[in-house]
Amino acid sequence: MGTITSAAKAFFDTCETGGGWDACERYCTPNASFSAQADALSNIATLRDYTEWMKGLLTFIPDGRYEVKSFATDEERQNVTAYGVFRGTHTGEGGPCPPTGKSTATDYVYAMQFDGDKISHMTKIWNDTVAVKELGWA
Repeated sequence: MGTITSAAKAFFDTCETGGGWDACERYCTPNASFSAQADALSNIATLRDYTEWMKGLLTFIPDGRYEVKSFATDEERQNVTAYGVFRGTHTGEGGPCPPTGKSTATDYVYAMQFDGDKISHMTKIWNDTVAVKELGWA
């Protein structure tokens, strides 16, 4: 397994299980950027802030978990993509409203661009509208 593949897998698992920046930063450049065309993430521009957002999400969706559907490395372009399904139920305090008890199963993709063996940018491809509706937030 290539270096960027190993780093991407470790980052993905650490981020998706709520490790936050303290646990994720070893896999990223210090100023790694972030983008997404999802309203829920519109104010997030750094990978640091995204990892902290995921950490916070898991406080009010405490059973949040992921299932990897595909993991692919493009060595020529120095990027790795991970396609997963996030599942969870809003049972914890916090978030946009009191706990709804509703669940989501939402598809998403991380497209991680590398500079050497560190992630320098990540794009999250996600239709947040579906998840927001399923969780009863809209």
